[in-house]
Amino acid sequence: MAFRFPEYRMPNFDASPLKNAPAARTSLVERDGVAPEGYHAMSIFPEYFKIEDRWILPEGSRMDAVPVVRAGREAWVDVVEFRRLVRGDAVVLGRTEDGSEGIYVDSRAFMEEEAHDAFAFRSGRSRETAYSRDYDELYELLRHERDHGYIVWVAGPAVSFDYDSRLSMMRLIERGYVHALLAGNALATHDLEGALLKTALGQDIYTQENRPNGHYNHLDLLNIARGHGSVEKLIAEEKIADGIVYAALKKGIPTVFAGSIRDDGPLPGVIGNVYEAQDAMRVHTRKATTVIALATQLHTIASGNMTPAYTVRDGKVRPVYLYSVDISEFAGNKLRDRGTLSAIPIVTNIQDFLVHLKNNL
Repeated sequence: MAFRFPEYRMPNFDASPLKNAPAARTSLVERDGVAPEGYHAMSIFPEYFKIEDRWILPEGSRMDAVPVVRAGREAWVDVVEFRRLVRGDAVVLGRTEDGSEGIYVDSRAFMEEEAHDAFAFRSGRSRETAYSRDYDELYELLRHERDHGYIVWVAGPAVSFDYDSRLSMMRLIERGYVHALLAGNALATHDLEGALLKTALGQDIYTQENRPNGHYNHLDLLNIARGHGSVEKLIAEEKIADGIVYAALKKGIPTVFAGSIRDDGPLPGVIGNVYEAQDAMRVHTRKATTVIALATQLHTIASGNMTPAYTVRDGKVRPVYLYSVDISEFAGNKLRDRGTLSAIPIVTNIQDFLVHLKNNL
């Protein structure tokens, strides 16, 4: 049976008050990178703009960016980061969301109408929550998305610290459940350390025992990789034949490794400029239909802020699923506090999570 998404009910623009809403106002950018006063800022939700008597839903949305009206055979709305604004861009103005300024934010998209008691225990999600249903739904979602969607994984280094989780991620890549991988220097470094030296940060990836002088291992790996000049040459010349990076390259899966201010090395190919890294990540979050973020708070928040709650596929509006998987409840809460209200938190050990997925998929 085909996977079924929640039905999206488009707002009724032929009924009041939206029927009589005015067209959205715009103002031109006068200085590159600076929005005009009174600009509208995007949220994660579907947002419609009345342009030339037509309500338009941008397809490539992003929270905290601004809507720019573009001319063409038919006008359309582009969603642009502040740093990408150029003189002459027509930015939509308005801070209301009810249609009164030609802007309508559909904050109840995909919500099911359910009756809730005013008072109830355990209504949040925490380490006491049973996630059995979440796992079952995720298995079905990923089976559908493998062939019909675009699954983006955001991975922290803990994924590579354990033999079984590293193997599980490798198998998920090989079986087609990964369409893009976003991570930092650490994930790639320790995964390749595991492939070459069977350790992660000097600790045996199977027994978790510390190796003598093991604290040198990740530095040695970085040095060897930099000597080869690229990760591809490292893998070929050192005859690496397992791991997450190896599987992604062999499968042709795009990877974005974004640097940070504390990186060692870094590996060749890590993007050191944060805005270049953001641009590279957004190529994939624009296409994402499901995002799974694993044990990496900063990368999770960054990816979550670039990912809207919806996407348009084959002319239909459907939800984008975003999972935040972490042993810490704080990680999921932090993501929601930063505006990614549609995120689904799963509080669990990341190694167990990946093994569950591998075994059931």
